[in-house]
Amino acid sequence: MKVIQEEFAEKDGRKIHSFTIVNNNGLEVSCINYGCIITKILAPDAAGKMENIVLGYDTLEDYEKGTAYFGAIIGRVAGRIKGASFELDGETYHLPKNDNGNSLHGGFTGYDKVIWDYALFENENEAGVNFTYTSTDGEAGYPGEVSLAVTYTLSNENELVISYNGTTTKKTLLTMTNHSYFNLSGNGKEDILNHSLTLKSDAFLELDEELLPTGTILDVEGTDFDFRKGRFIQTGANSDHPQNVLAGNGYDHPFLLNSNHKEEIVLQDPKSGRTLTIETDEPAVVVYSGTQLGPDVLSEKYMGICLETQGVPDAIHHPKFPTIVLDKDQEYSTRTKYRFGVSVS
Repeated sequence: MKVIQEEFAEKDGRKIHSFTIVNNNGLEVSCINYGCIITKILAPDAAGKMENIVLGYDTLEDYEKGTAYFGAIIGRVAGRIKGASFELDGETYHLPKNDNGNSLHGGFTGYDKVIWDYALFENENEAGVNFTYTSTDGEAGYPGEVSLAVTYTLSNENELVISYNGTTTKKTLLTMTNHSYFNLSGNGKEDILNHSLTLKSDAFLELDEELLPTGTILDVEGTDFDFRKGRFIQTGANSDHPQNVLAGNGYDHPFLLNSNHKEEIVLQDPKSGRTLTIETDEPAVVVYSGTQLGPDVLSEKYMGICLETQGVPDAIHHPKFPTIVLDKDQEYSTRTKYRFGVSVS
């Protein structure tokens, strides 16, 4: 196991480095300390051919200009916050309005747009990068100074674990995720419409016209949101279900998970044979099928699928949803594991 460090770019007088974590099977995960962005994952297909299975850019300038959050860590709050404001203990906090009057993914300068400190580690069975960042009190409108750590750990079992930890000096909101777009065809040869997704989820959240949860929980039964036995992403793109149409003919929805750390999310590409199994301790996964991708982000519609394990979006405005409030001196700690494999025919 090893981590290869190279210079990637320079910003505001600081070096941006690229780190490539390589395991003994040749699987590689590359990332940079700008936004903790995962820039590339090389994984084998059924024939053993190594190809990139995530969307990304070649330059820092493209990541800075990009609006698709390719591969980035998202925070303080993943997803949208209605009206770009919230109330805690009787005090109202106002956030940047970067999405139709709402706040999305931490605002204009979320965790995806900052330079993180880093430390590398290597041993016989795993290697990785530990990223750290201190989010100041009032940053992007949020209360509390938050001390953060995000760790990428790759093992010889072809598993990538992303661990998130944080503490705050004041009560605040915190729910983070990784915004990688997966495309198991390899090197973006095809779109993801023929990928099959299996979810252990009986329910998803209804969205309004601004893609915010209405608070209504919908049953997946009898809909194109039922992934319990596996479903091709194509069915959502072709569906006339109002929620599929609303999301740009596809998916941009939070699914409530029935279980955790029990192979609850499985993505497969039948053609390449590649599989991705995701296990998490988060209550939800936002499935986004790339419906808003296009030439403006140097991509095309449906070229990648995001599987964002996180707290429920806009939970602060829906008391019945699991809380995303972090109290002073309470520890925020969560992890998501990605296992890369191939299907046995």
